[in-house]
Amino acid sequence: MMDWTDRHCRYFHRLLSGRALLYTEMVTAPALVRGGATHLLDHDAAEHPLALQLGGSDPAELAQAARMGERAGYDEINLNCGCPSDRVQSGTFGAVLMTQAPLVADCVAAMRDAVSVEVTVKCRIGVDEQDPEVILPDFLEKIRAAGCRRVIIHARKAWLQGLSPKENRDIPPLDPALVLRMKRDFPDLHISTNGGVESLDEVQDFLAQGLDGVMVGRAAYHRPWDILGHADAKLWGDTPLPRAPEDVARAMLPYIDTHLAAGGKLAQVSRHMLGLFAGRPGARHWRRVLSEGAHLPGAGPELVEQALDALPRAA
Repeated sequence: MMDWTDRHCRYFHRLLSGRALLYTEMVTAPALVRGGATHLLDHDAAEHPLALQLGGSDPAELAQAARMGERAGYDEINLNCGCPSDRVQSGTFGAVLMTQAPLVADCVAAMRDAVSVEVTVKCRIGVDEQDPEVILPDFLEKIRAAGCRRVIIHARKAWLQGLSPKENRDIPPLDPALVLRMKRDFPDLHISTNGGVESLDEVQDFLAQGLDGVMVGRAAYHRPWDILGHADAKLWGDTPLPRAPEDVARAMLPYIDTHLAAGGKLAQVSRHMLGLFAGRPGARHWRRVLSEGAHLPGAGPELVEQALDALPRAA
């Protein structure tokens, strides 16, 4: 979720779902502790419930970063053991930590000792030549012993050599059955699956099979109305709000005004809104107007209104 789920994205997504747990893009512990980049913790109170996703491999440093996140108001601190990018490999965190389960357990224990909010882990089923049937149960056993009670498992391997981060999201085959077996073998753990989930029907199917949660990434980003816009009613049984995607777009206008007044650019917000009308008539025009105009000098909320005005009227 690096470069995707920034605070503008999360504010927008919260307008679509009041229930879904939102995650930050990964923030590295060194950036917070040594780099003083506390602006990376900035968020709007409306974003809650909200988890801070941390990257790192030094227990003491992660503990300090977790304390900073708790003080900033985050509801959960999540340790990323799944990101396969070159940047995280060189820093010995992300998916490479699947090869160092004892170290991950030490990190979890240090973070749990440092904060009162929940500490969770996001991981892969393994990396490179590891046998997931062997490595994943061992990994879960070690972090459970360290006090972790919630795990999100991306149900595919990460190949640290030979595949790009983008290819690692698609090429390694998914093995959701393994995640389901882990839930049966670790019934005391809250286990969520991640990877390749495209619809709320699939989410419901995983929940019906016994999983405790489902993380939806790309589908929720690229088709936010289909996923987040219907999640509260379909998954939690809430009464659907009498609104449409157009209402959500207009609800973003005051936020955009505030962002621009603080010196921000329209494109920093509007880029996250491009998929709002995915699958609907006029979606291409909506994307084109925002994509072409949001970067221009002086672009503001009126561009969003212009894109909305050109959408076909509902019957």
